[in-house]
Amino acid sequence: MKASDLFVKALEAEGVDYVFGIPGEENLDLLESLRRSKIRLIVTRHEQAAGFMAATYGRLTGRTGVCLATLGPGATNFVTAAAYAQLGGMPMLMVTGQKPIKSSKQGHFQIVDVVRMMEPLTKYARQIVSIGNIPALVREAFRQAEQERPGAVHLELPEDVADEEGDGKPIPKSYSRRPVAEEKAVAHAVAAICSARHPLLMIGAGGNRKTTRNVLREFVDATGIPFFTTQMGKGVIDESHPLWLGNATLSDGDFVHRAIEHADCIINVGHDVIEKPPFFMRSAEDKTVIHVNFLGAEVDPVYFPQIEVVGDIANAVWQLKEQLTDSVERREHAWDFARFEEIKRHFEAHLEKGQHDARFPIYPVRLVHDVQSAMPEDGILCLDNGMYKIWFARYYRAREPNSVLLDNALASMGAGLPSAIATKIVHPQRKVVAVCGDGGFMMNSQEVETAVRLKLDLVVLVLRDDAFGMIRWEQENMNFPDYGMTLQNPDFVEYARSYGAKGHRVRAADELAPLMAECFATPGVHVIDVPIDYSDNERVLNREIKRLSAQL
Repeated sequence: MKASDLFVKALEAEGVDYVFGIPGEENLDLLESLRRSKIRLIVTRHEQAAGFMAATYGRLTGRTGVCLATLGPGATNFVTAAAYAQLGGMPMLMVTGQKPIKSSKQGHFQIVDVVRMMEPLTKYARQIVSIGNIPALVREAFRQAEQERPGAVHLELPEDVADEEGDGKPIPKSYSRRPVAEEKAVAHAVAAICSARHPLLMIGAGGNRKTTRNVLREFVDATGIPFFTTQMGKGVIDESHPLWLGNATLSDGDFVHRAIEHADCIINVGHDVIEKPPFFMRSAEDKTVIHVNFLGAEVDPVYFPQIEVVGDIANAVWQLKEQLTDSVERREHAWDFARFEEIKRHFEAHLEKGQHDARFPIYPVRLVHDVQSAMPEDGILCLDNGMYKIWFARYYRAREPNSVLLDNALASMGAGLPSAIATKIVHPQRKVVAVCGDGGFMMNSQEVETAVRLKLDLVVLVLRDDAFGMIRWEQENMNFPDYGMTLQNPDFVEYARSYGAKGHRVRAADELAPLMAECFATPGVHVIDVPIDYSDNERVLNREIKRLSAQL
């Protein structure tokens, strides 16, 4: 058996359905092996986009997404996607080629030490040096990628090794279960929650696992404890739930921060310090923070929880729920949520401001409202990184888990469109919308051709302010003059049509929602040019919200 055939058989044994990427000369044996396999190769227009797609596949399925590149420049184009998956907790395997390692007649042409390059960006990076290593290395790579905390792994398959002949067969997956939280730790957490007056639940990205979602909803319904989310925890519980207090989008000064300040005990489920802090701990005496996660807390100047419940999150939350439910029934606590209810009333009223603003270019709150009204409850938004991410994270109500895909870990521009393509592949029956700024869209806009070639039904909103809007906002915050932020864009309608997509342009605020409905009803890839007005960024996000919340 050829080594490349054994490698592909090992991928099949792991349940791989797709490989995203761009092959090169050093991958041709592997490419031929893939051609004869059940795995579908999705050829992209840039390796970075392939990595974003593989990472998103891993995020949505919990199974390792796989992407392929050649040596040198192909492999280096994976770097941003590797960091995206690693920081975002998305299981992904990168497979790269290399020149022959036993004899080469090309000197150091295109040679980069890719394995050493990948080591700081991955959980596991190895070069395959013989056919006999393949089964164990592939199995270990997948195990590492999917084991909590999930992340990126890398295997390099040199050209001469791929062509080797030998024997071998894939190593089957082992049966394993995550360790469960220790009973004494759970009891300690329960005692702290019961003795609190104003407990509050926070849901982070780690709470977004299939079994965890269900038990978290049961926990909230059984205890009546209000909750808020981090950006990457959006939708774990339906945000139309009456106990939802909002999303910690801003670093401080929002209505949700009034709730955080009032809480004397925060049950922190699935958060780690890689995500931008949703709140700041200032002293150990300020409030009790309970860390519930697969792994122990990484202590940080603003995060040093006093109680840690470490183990399978779903089991830990279930144990907490069972014991707290008994406490609720026996009235063994004196919880008071009146302040949280008051904060929620003011927060909900503020969410409605600007929903019907008729100004054009479109006002951000109107944009979010109209996208929400056009999206079905199970529709999926894939956000690139830009100013709009803040508006969507704060104002958009995610109704289902993984229905708002945003990145608050690496926060890389250019991921929105590739993420939406992978999402549509995983969920072909659901409506999928990529929301991109003009800056982020142009970083991987070539993937419009990939979406058209795959015959996907996809809507892409390009929010055009002809600038790097978020950095301009930060520049204004620092009282610096506007400098270096202005862009010149192509005609996005004609640009989309040049790829075979359908191009549209919004010319008035009230055109967006009906246009989205029309696009959803019409097969194909639709790119919508949406001029957006960010002139209120500083006033609303920096001043108005802080002023109104401070009055509570």
